[in-house]
Amino acid sequence: MKIAFVGKGGSGKTTLSALFIRRLAAEGRPVLAFDADINQHLGAALGLPDDVGITPLGQHLDELKDYLRGDNTRIASAAEMIKTTPPGRGSRLLRVGDDEPLWAKYGHPAAGARLLVTGPFAESDLGVACYHSKVGAVELLLNHLVDGADEYVVVDMTAGADAFASGLFTRFDRTVLVVEPTRKSVGVYHQYCGYAAEHGVAVSVVGNKVLDDGDVAFLREQVGGDLLGCVGLSPAIRAAERGEPLHLDDLAPSDHSALAAVRAALDATPRDWHRYTRQAVDFHRRNAAAWGDERTGTELADQIDPDFVLGPDALIH
Repeated sequence: MKIAFVGKGGSGKTTLSALFIRRLAAEGRPVLAFDADINQHLGAALGLPDDVGITPLGQHLDELKDYLRGDNTRIASAAEMIKTTPPGRGSRLLRVGDDEPLWAKYGHPAAGARLLVTGPFAESDLGVACYHSKVGAVELLLNHLVDGADEYVVVDMTAGADAFASGLFTRFDRTVLVVEPTRKSVGVYHQYCGYAAEHGVAVSVVGNKVLDDGDVAFLREQVGGDLLGCVGLSPAIRAAERGEPLHLDDLAPSDHSALAAVRAALDATPRDWHRYTRQAVDFHRRNAAAWGDERTGTELADQIDPDFVLGPDALIH
């Protein structure tokens, strides 16, 4: 299953992403973790030292495109691929397991998971590039990824509703908004739900930095049944944010309950590979018409394989 954590800047989405990753890994589940936030902090939240060097995906887009293109005859070269180019017959499809060469090359072990990062802005990007050029690497990889039973992909997204500037927001089985008990944070939830509704995006909420029953009541009033649980101002979490080691056993019972509820909601989400493929094709057509055809000098809609559906069956053909 694929899950994204989003929310207002400073809401604690990176912290919640890291806690969920740790819990899945502690249960022995294969986990791919992506840091797709413009502020790259997921590695630190997973206990990695600041000087660990992880090869940024965003700086190797051409190489990733060429690898994913494989023998797909509809795509003449990596230069004709854009972030939304969908897979087809002949494309290289990815699995979560450790035998995937891309994870070995671009990933790094972290808290029992494998972490990949989009990378921060480079000096050459300043003033001439937007962050979606980096996040496009994650969208490409998810468009080619077939995750199987008991395999998980967790993505720490950029703050707010900025994810809607690309089709990346449709690449998840469930999206969790981390919401503080404040009007501003709840406002991001309402904005996100408004954008997501027409695309059938499954949205849930975890309350964070919750102090008392009044905070819980406020969140329930604002988000209703989308609220899965709440995480308080845990001393263990605060210590981890200062760089101290975090042990799941140090979390409060309510914290564990919230993480368990996220896992249960995610596992109960129906999978629809046909819709997943259809959404990828739809956003590819949109991007092709808006800018892709002009930039590449080709008709990018011709890359779409009308008989291809991403999913387990595609792995055996």
